[in-house]
Amino acid sequence: MKKILILFLIVSSTSFGQKKLDKLLNKWNKRNVPYISVDSLANTKAVLLDARETKEYKISHLKNAICVGYDYFDVNKTLEKLPEDKNAKIVVYCSLGIRSEIVADKLIKEGYTNVYNLYGGIFEWKNNNFQVIDTLGNETEKVHTFNKDWSKWLKKGKKVYE
Repeated sequence: MKKILILFLIVSSTSFGQKKLDKLLNKWNKRNVPYISVDSLANTKAVLLDARETKEYKISHLKNAICVGYDYFDVNKTLEKLPEDKNAKIVVYCSLGIRSEIVADKLIKEGYTNVYNLYGGIFEWKNNNFQVIDTLGNETEKVHTFNKDWSKWLKKGKKVYE
């Protein structure tokens, strides 16, 4: 009975957290780019684009991710880094999945057909115990959380913000 109660509490808290994140993303996003879950991304090969700023990327990022930024995102410079195959799988992420939706939408408008937004971004990635690396390629616990308000969404790892 005790094990069932513990399992129920774990599932309930995960579901509650997911619903709160859904609410946040629904507030900010248009949902014009399909999401991909962290579990699905972990089991697939894709071009990874980091839509956070360079200072965030330098703290940590997903392995093999290309920093394309957000504030000064340049679609033409980004296109130069992408495969010519417009059907190549591309996953864009940021902290939670808000900035990345805007960047991903621009790639779709350029004709890319297999573009996804990472649901919950690097925060969800780290919260699910997946590895992030620093600029030297070393695994790190640090994640730039953009600011103190957004840092509440990162449950695992060491929060870094200015």
